[in-house]
Amino acid sequence: MFRLNRFLGALALLLAPVAAQAEDARAELALMGTVPIYWGEAAGLDDLLSGAAPPHWARGVLEEDFTLVPLDYLSAEALAEHRFLLLAQPRGFSPEENVALDRWVREGGTLLLFADPMMTGESRFHLGDRRRPQDVTLLSPILAHWGLELVFDAQQAGGLRMVDHFGDALPVNMRGELRPLGEAGSCGIPGEGLLAHCVIGKGQALIVADAAMLDIEGPHENAETALRWLVGHVFGDQLAENGDGAGNGLPESPQTPEIRVEPPLGQGMDRAHHEERVEGYSP
Repeated sequence: MFRLNRFLGALALLLAPVAAQAEDARAELALMGTVPIYWGEAAGLDDLLSGAAPPHWARGVLEEDFTLVPLDYLSAEALAEHRFLLLAQPRGFSPEENVALDRWVREGGTLLLFADPMMTGESRFHLGDRRRPQDVTLLSPILAHWGLELVFDAQQAGGLRMVDHFGDALPVNMRGELRPLGEAGSCGIPGEGLLAHCVIGKGQALIVADAAMLDIEGPHENAETALRWLVGHVFGDQLAENGDGAGNGLPESPQTPEIRVEPPLGQGMDRAHHEERVEGYSP
């Protein structure tokens, strides 16, 4: 599997038009995960070269503001070239990768991580096929290192629904819940634990305990708006501060359509309180 991923990473560099890269002022976003955002659901090399692989809608959304750089392994050398990273239901990490990722964040990297305890999206590949998105997240070591526990209620009702995150509707299906480990931590966990925003050293990580909004079939209602909000929430301020040529599509104040939301997240906590908890603590 690693060899295939490394081959795909090399192929991306060969296929990328050099002139377009030189003229592109967008910030780079490193991308890794079993959700096939970059390549689509390619069955093999023939699909990649012919363009026959079903594309993933989220690639177009992300490329409104970023140049995507696919990674296959989280080495210190690979991460050193990037400031922003999106992990979409990644495979389990090796000890070296856990160390590299933690050090990269602590030295100032910014991470958006989708960690789904029970993937529900459709795939062209059958159960057991390694080309499918990872069914269950295997990231307990790095989450625990950051003071988080991901729990899953197997008795919850299945099916796509929207949850309200302080006025922003986020699609979920068989979601997890993030909880703090220990009494002290560097993560703000507002509402009922769908999101955790962690300050880790000089960097930060926004962790989402579900990946239904990234289902390749769709997008689901409000998925594009939700993805743009999450990307803008964790990356937007840094892009603006550093004057990158990105951010034109990132919403300043996300607007969501009127939608029936149940069950609500964050009861008893208003948006101001949420922002205080997420941004007002120190690592």
